[in-house]
Amino acid sequence: MDLPALINRYKSLGIDDVIDHEKFNLISIVHHSTKIEGSTLTEVEAQVLINEGLTPKGKPIHDSLMVTDHYAALLFTLNAAREKRDITVNFIKEINALVVKSTGKIYNTVFGTVDSTTGAFRKGNVSAGTTYFPNFDKVETLTDQLAAKLNGLIKETITITDQLNLSFDAHFNLVSIHPFYDGNGRTSRLLMNYIQAYYNLPLAIIDSEAKAEYIQALVDTREKDDIQIFRDFMASEYTKLLENEIRKFEEIDKPKKGKGFNLMF
Repeated sequence: MDLPALINRYKSLGIDDVIDHEKFNLISIVHHSTKIEGSTLTEVEAQVLINEGLTPKGKPIHDSLMVTDHYAALLFTLNAAREKRDITVNFIKEINALVVKSTGKIYNTVFGTVDSTTGAFRKGNVSAGTTYFPNFDKVETLTDQLAAKLNGLIKETITITDQLNLSFDAHFNLVSIHPFYDGNGRTSRLLMNYIQAYYNLPLAIIDSEAKAEYIQALVDTREKDDIQIFRDFMASEYTKLLENEIRKFEEIDKPKKGKGFNLMF
């Protein structure tokens, strides 16, 4: 796949200039990211919630709060990208604090109390399935090393492919450190989007329907110590997203014969 060519095609069509496209794209990011983490809202319900403030009937309020918090965190992240803000530990913590602002919890440990809504690092060890994440006493050092590495690389002149890989690698490495009690996946995906926005690239979305493949790619990458596995998965998701957006735009711009718009009563 030739992602740089696909990105140039996407940009040349002026898709981002279509009225409301950007906001619909942001809502899609929020919907899929929160659905991966268990939200039951449909994309239409997320859209109505964000645009009109109407919570869907019959759905847990927790899920609506996940959506509104994630949207606020996404706007914060994109604004930071426009300002070319440095990637620091505090910046990552700020993103996480917004992600779990309304849904985070208080954790009481032998090492102290942690209010996850503040973006504080965990003070206990955690696992997910067969994956055990780094000991809590290594989290701050590892996150600081990651932030310093990213902050240096992002300022270098690199190719579009390298820019994308940097965003994918940031995503993988932060979620693999798992520095927080809550919101690690959402925060890691937002860090990825930050780097893409920094470079003015289309923002990646992991389709929630690909959740199993996404988790497997993370597991396989760790077990085989091969970052290319995750890069390939993300490149595939990114390609599908861009191709789908281009196809939809071209169908609107040049409808097939006999498939134009008709009024219906």
